[in-house]
Amino acid sequence: MSSPRSSERGRATSDSESLRFAQPARRGEVGRTLKHHSVSRTLQLIMRILTTLAALAALAAFSAPLRADWRQFRGNDANGVAEGIAPPTTFSETENIAWKVALPGRGLSSPIVVGDKVFISASSGPRQDRLHVICLDAKDGTQLWHRQFWATGRTACHPKTCVAAPTPCSDGKRVFAVYSSNDAVCLDLDGNLQWYRALALDSPNASNSLGMSSSPVVVDDTLVVMVECDAESFTTGVNVEDGVSRWKLDRPRKANWTSPGIMRGENGSGDHVLVQSSAGVVAVEPKTGKIAWNYSEGASTIPSLVVSQQVAYVPSHGITALRPSPGGSDVPEMVWRTESINPGTGSPLVYKDSLYVVANGGVLNRVDPKDGTKTWQTRLKGSFSGSAVAAGDHLYAFNEEGLGQVVALKPDSGEVTHTYALGETVLCTPAISDGALYVRSDGHLWKIAAK
Repeated sequence: MSSPRSSERGRATSDSESLRFAQPARRGEVGRTLKHHSVSRTLQLIMRILTTLAALAALAAFSAPLRADWRQFRGNDANGVAEGIAPPTTFSETENIAWKVALPGRGLSSPIVVGDKVFISASSGPRQDRLHVICLDAKDGTQLWHRQFWATGRTACHPKTCVAAPTPCSDGKRVFAVYSSNDAVCLDLDGNLQWYRALALDSPNASNSLGMSSSPVVVDDTLVVMVECDAESFTTGVNVEDGVSRWKLDRPRKANWTSPGIMRGENGSGDHVLVQSSAGVVAVEPKTGKIAWNYSEGASTIPSLVVSQQVAYVPSHGITALRPSPGGSDVPEMVWRTESINPGTGSPLVYKDSLYVVANGGVLNRVDPKDGTKTWQTRLKGSFSGSAVAAGDHLYAFNEEGLGQVVALKPDSGEVTHTYALGETVLCTPAISDGALYVRSDGHLWKIAAK
């Protein structure tokens, strides 16, 4: 142990060395000093490089799971397109079906995927008033947890649909499930209840005789829920932390089954949620509910719009392409309109600079998104309630009879390269995550992936 005196000597030695280097140095000392500074600069450069690499690795670790996730209806950006590894283009009972699990109730809702967990909603009971949220292990389909709730609102629906028609969504930390009964539930990824909103108690007349099916989206810490119908029609933005409404917009009093689109911000502008109705489309700031622009020439109430590169392709008078006015006007600029192509029930999607639209009768159209020119069409089999999705230069679509169809997408043609019948009615839109395709019926959920 050093004595106080020896410690003082140590400090004095350091001080004298500092004074010595401050004085004119001899020739040998100059060399040692330059060498010392050169080593120091090299170490500093190495540290900067290591810090940068660590930051890039952290960013990659964060962004890779997000790209693999499928967090809401038609994917993270609500556009039906998956990045990264594509699902298999062939599958059957003996090929590339990783697992199949039974579900406890009906549902038109799509599965969503967050990390290594798959979430899906369902409804059961004679009156469809038992609400379910189920979490499965993506690897093998094992049930991790299952939560159930009683509906507080109206559960009457057309026989073709059910109370679990809207698709859940997630912000990566929580899962939000909304039902036709206008119940909204928030759970963490481990199934712990965070909050519950009975929107029907706030707005008891908000319903329609066929059932509600608009899926929520989560943007900028706000859950946007469309409750649009013939009576008490509104859209609300809910704080994801506590379930309290940030804002509420009165909406056209007409039944509406579309789901919101998302226009990501560019050049410093924020994201906007695009809400479609029979009146047209409004672009809404998710945190405040402020309307940035309004397209008022009408739109479909069944297939939903899709956004790509700041252009919204809206099922309106056929297809109408809109983008925000460069001058900041509250009326968007119309890029083009074609009345010769009308989406059926499924929503259009944009994939690799091509717009794809499944019209009534199962006719798949490829459209140039720059000017609306149709470049080719091909016919799919059957009628479709769900929307098509795309990945790996292929389009995946399931008709109402459960026939899965894989289309190779080429500049001059679309070729159906594979079909397989699941043997059950399929009304949902598939989900894609990490090389797997997830599709559900009223009774089962399938994972289609290379084994």
